[in-house]
Amino acid sequence: MDAKPDRHQIPLLMIILPHFGSRLRRIRRLRGLKQAYIAHLAGVVQTTVSRWEAGEIQPDERVANSILLALSRSSTDDRALRTLVESATIVAHLVTDVDHRLLAASPGRIAEWQRDPVDLLGHSLWRFATEPIVAAETSLDSIGWWENPVPAPVEVVTGTRDEGDLRILPSRMTWERIYLADGTPARLCISVPVTAAP
Repeated sequence: MDAKPDRHQIPLLMIILPHFGSRLRRIRRLRGLKQAYIAHLAGVVQTTVSRWEAGEIQPDERVANSILLALSRSSTDDRALRTLVESATIVAHLVTDVDHRLLAASPGRIAEWQRDPVDLLGHSLWRFATEPIVAAETSLDSIGWWENPVPAPVEVVTGTRDEGDLRILPSRMTWERIYLADGTPARLCISVPVTAAP
């Protein structure tokens, strides 16, 4: 029997984020779209979309990611916000809330990652998530993150990732929802380093 592949080795579109149904319902309602429209996009019937949103079934990973990508717009109207993040003196980055596509990163975050963000912009960072980040993301549904338009900020202890392609240093990261100019929910991720006790 083949071992399950490490999620960091799986191609980007093969990774499904937790609570797909809640994410889909949130972005669909925000856009004022009917389930029938989503069904048309995905090539399924409306009842399938209803079952996805209820969490009864999960779509294929490629279908889930293509739907979220199609519904998550990127706007040039957010240049000022991106400039603020990119020039911030704090360690921060900005991603789309539903699929973690990178929109901007501060110099401090780029230094932490030890990677040029140009090849990451517009792509999901989910494949780089540490186990504590995955656990925190999975818990968002239970605290009403997807139902509340302005959820309380969430603090996450990130853990460490130093596998060469993207480094994550141990920190306390705060996730805060903000909205882009076109109404797309985004997540501002601000970190404070965790230092070892003397």
